Order: sequence, then C-alpha cells, then structure tokens
Amino acid sequence: MRIFIRILILFALAVGIAIGGRFNAGNVVLFYPPTRIDVSLNFFLLILAAVFFVVYVIVRTIVVTTEMPKKVAEYRQSKRERESNRALRDALKALFEGRFGHAEKSAVKALDLPENKALASLVGAKAAHHMSQFERRNAWFAGIEDDAAYKTARLVTMTELYVDEHKAEQALDAVKELNARGKRHIQVLRWALKANQQAKNWSEVVKLVRTLEKNHAIHPALAGRLREMAYEALLKENGHDAESLRRIWSEVPTTERKNRYIAVIAATAFTQCQLLEEARNIVERALAEEWDNRLLRSYREAAGSEGSAALRSQIEYCEDWLKKQVRNAELELTLGVLCFHQKLWGKAQVHLEDALNHAQETRILREVNLSLAQLHDKLGQTAEATKYYRQCALVVD
Repeated sequence: MRIFIRILILFALAVGIAIGGRFNAGNVVLFYPPTRIDVSLNFFLLILAAVFFVVYVIVRTIVVTTEMPKKVAEYRQSKRERESNRALRDALKALFEGRFGHAEKSAVKALDLPENKALASLVGAKAAHHMSQFERRNAWFAGIEDDAAYKTARLVTMTELYVDEHKAEQALDAVKELNARGKRHIQVLRWALKANQQAKNWSEVVKLVRTLEKNHAIHPALAGRLREMAYEALLKENGHDAESLRRIWSEVPTTERKNRYIAVIAATAFTQCQLLEEARNIVERALAEEWDNRLLRSYREAAGSEGSAALRSQIEYCEDWLKKQVRNAELELTLGVLCFHQKLWGKAQVHLEDALNHAQETRILREVNLSLAQLHDKLGQTAEATKYYRQCALVVD
C-alpha cells in the first residue's frame, strides 16, 4: 500500500512539473564578461537538479567510503558475538546432555567474546571435571580468578567439584572464602556439609545439619542419620578420656540425647570409660522415652557393685520394665545378670531360665547359657554348670 501511494505521488509530481514547465516562459541569463549565456528557466532547473544529484552522489560516496572500516569492524564484531553466543548455548546444551567433550570444545569457541569468558570457563571446568581432567579443570578456574563479577559462581562451582572429587580440604577452603564474602545460601551450606563430612569435621557437621533443618533444606531422615553418625564418631573419638567424653555429651541437646541410637553409642562409650553412673542414667532416660533392647547390654555392663544402692535401683528398674516388656529375652537376661551380681541366686536362675526359653537370637542364647553356667559354678553345681558350658559352646551363628 505504501509503495502504491509513493508511486502515485511521483506521478502527480511529474504531471505537476510538466504542466508547470509548459506555461513557464522565463529565462535565466548567466553573464561572465565577456561571455553571456541565455537559457530557459526550465532547462536551468533541470541542470541544477542534475548538478545537485551528482554532488549528492559524490558526497555520499565519500561518506560511505570513510565509514566503511567502521562498518566492517562492526560487522565482524557482530559476527563474533553471534558465533560466541551460539557456541556458549551449544556448550550449555552439551553439558546438560552429558556430552562433556563437545561441551568443552564449544566453551573454547565461546571465549572469543570477553563477556562470555567467565560463564564459558565455568562450563568448561565442569565438563573437564566430569571427564576426570582435573588439571584442565583447574586451568579453567585459573583463567577467571580475577573476575570479581563471577567470583561467587566460581567458588560455589569449585566447592561442588572438589566435594565430588573427595578433596575436602580444597572444598572447605572455597567455603571459607565464600563465608568471608558473606555468601551462606542454602546450596553453599549443602556442599559445606558434604565437605565437612568427608573431612570428618563432625562438630561442624552437627552445626550445619541444624542450620539446614531450620531452613527446611534437608530431609528429616537424612538429618537424623547424619546427626547419629556425627555423634557416634565424636563419642568414639573421645571415649578414651573421661573429661572429653563428658564435654562432648554436655554439648548434645536434651532432645537428641533421647535418641535411642545416640543413647546406645553414648552408653557404650561411658561404660568403656568406666563412667558407669553416667552410662546407667543415659540408658534409663532413653528407655523412658523409647524402648530399645540394644541399650540393655550397656545397662548390664554398667552394673553397680554388689550391695550398692545403684545395683538395687537397677534391679527395680528392670522389674518395672519387665511388667511392660513381657517375654523380652534381653531384659530377662539383664535382670538375671543383675540379680547374679547382687547374689540373689534364686531370682537370677529364674530370670535366666526364662530368658533361655524366650531367646531367639544366638547371641542371647550364648550369653544366657554362659551366665547359667557361671551361676551353677557359684552354687557348686558342677554337673549343671558343665551342661550349660557345653550348650554355650554348641551355639553357632
């Protein structure tokens, strides 16, 4: 439609000029002594238009020629940008598709554009890492070490890749630098948790698990398992020293002390360190919260001395528990052993025989037979003792 209107305007202009020229009788005199030239006004206007056209063409040619290098440079830059951006898109696509070799090659092409250098380097580093080319990966990181705009992205990526390589120290160095920059977002905390787990920094693992739990950034089951692993390691590492063991246990929150798995580990550690009273308290509090037969073994091993108030209290606790845990072989074994220590021979024999009747695990069968043999030895019943020693020896896993 526009072209039609323009053509119509040109025709109208041509008709107007033709009509105007037909009725125009004017002359133009060009006088330069001694020369004089007379031309019609129409011809003069035609010559003037032609001169203007020629001058315009010459000036335009000069301008275009002058601007040509700039336009060529702009074209080349535009082409370089298009090719670099295309290479960066190809690198990202190949990285997510798992074609790491192609991703790294495309990342190299994307480096032609300075604006794409940092992002292309991160893609190249990830691709090289997944191909186990760790030296090349480090070279990619080194190339953007001075880029302040992408420093956080570089450090987070380094943390992730070092954790994947099980290089906990390097990962923690990157985390430390991120923390110094005030960057503690959820993903950084997750990688820090894995790095500290690999480095066996269990105290830090406990802190990070709590932080992630507060932010609902970790599954409760995983958080519970990591907490159990951390406390198990801490208690075992410090189990040789009473003060260290007490200090570690004092740092465990009250709610977590009731966890039966943690309580089992703690009771075992306190028993091995001969802190028997603390071990008994741990078992009694944990069983009041949730029953777990594994705690009873530590309870037996932490038995008070003969005639002590502690031993009598243990027997009373076991008798109360037995009212709720009927036919529990582990509990009956524990009560029998405690009565044995208290020299309540009759009660000890009754509970041990009940445990023998109800036992299903070979470990319990072996312990019950051994305890009955020792009991009959104390009573001077050699034949009975021999029988139970023999049965104990015959129990196989």
